[in-house]
Amino acid sequence: MTAPKSQAKPSNDTRAELIRVGGDIIAQRGFNSTGINAVLKEAGVPKGSFYYYFASKEDFGLAVIDGFAAEYNAQLDRTLGNPALSPLERIRRYLDMGVSDMQSCDYCRGCLIGNLGQELAGQNESFRLRLDSIFSDWQARFAECLEQAREQGEIDASADPRSLAQLMQMGWQGATLRSKVSKSVEPMAQFASMFFDQILGRPRAKPQ
Repeated sequence: MTAPKSQAKPSNDTRAELIRVGGDIIAQRGFNSTGINAVLKEAGVPKGSFYYYFASKEDFGLAVIDGFAAEYNAQLDRTLGNPALSPLERIRRYLDMGVSDMQSCDYCRGCLIGNLGQELAGQNESFRLRLDSIFSDWQARFAECLEQAREQGEIDASADPRSLAQLMQMGWQGATLRSKVSKSVEPMAQFASMFFDQILGRPRAKPQ
């Protein structure tokens, strides 16, 4: 017999479900507009159970951020960390996956970390620090991939992978937001094209 929806699951499953549901709702509504009751109702978890797993709504929000970051890191492993592809092919695959994700959610979510950065960075120092750490980690992974591209001659030997990674991250976050607002992947596709064709370009020929 299936357990009633209001019955709590084992602790680890219940906590994970709250984080998953909370992440989906927060991505669409924002953190401040997301009520705990809405999360509990959607997850089918009794109201009294929330504070068994989380000390506060802030604690819950930080757990949602960490959960999203863990899933995103796995996505980066499948794209930027794919040894079967060349470094620039990995980056292109990462950008293409972002376009597909935006289309699949019907332009409702965008990047949760980017959304929360805009909403909360000026309001809560704990959130700001956690979000900044995640952005820095992603940027370092972009830089590592671009460094490999430089070593393999896919981009110019004089290129600065760290600066390119910073530009890529800032531009991609902006393009993602613009696509969400316009309900079109054109801004994301345009950024990807410009990044490859105009910013990275082709490596200059080595002097004879």
